[in-house]
Amino acid sequence: MFQYEKKLQYPINIKTTDPKLASLIITQYGGPDGELGASLRYLSQRFAMPYPELKALLTDIGTEELGHLEMIGTIVYQLTRNLTEKDIKTAGFDSYFVDHTSGVYPTSASGMSYTAAQMQSKGDVLADLHEDLAAEQKARTTYDNILRFCSDNPDVRDAIKFLRQREVVHYQRFGEGLRIAQDRLNSKNFYAFNPSFDIPK
Repeated sequence: MFQYEKKLQYPINIKTTDPKLASLIITQYGGPDGELGASLRYLSQRFAMPYPELKALLTDIGTEELGHLEMIGTIVYQLTRNLTEKDIKTAGFDSYFVDHTSGVYPTSASGMSYTAAQMQSKGDVLADLHEDLAAEQKARTTYDNILRFCSDNPDVRDAIKFLRQREVVHYQRFGEGLRIAQDRLNSKNFYAFNPSFDIPK
């Protein structure tokens, strides 16, 4: 159960529409390294996490990623509201518009719809935490790439910079979590932490 505060983590107030930019930013809504996949990954991994503080870490970051998903959705919507038919055609936004009008839909910048196959929940402490570290770096790289295309729109750029910085913080927290897990796992064999399974020799 979550308590939901109807307030964005960072204010979004975009004054100028830009559907072409929206079609790039939407990848952080439903793309392979986006916020939807991140939230589902962490909120799914927490069930099998044996250490309470790391379960709490996954819950906290997974919940924050839901807030980031809302921010990205807000950015995309504000960049595409009240468009004329000419705006849509000129920006090359027509293929998206035909399917979704100005609704926010989980897709990548290349047009691939979101699929759960883009995220992983393995139930293995080390595998999941390494997955999470890599995921945060891939998301940070995607935000770096988005920033290359929004230098002339400070309303968008500031929000994207905020989201990028949160990826860095999450990476740091997962690194701390990995150290905690390694301290608790069998120091002679990190990979045999579950004694209920026979490990092939």
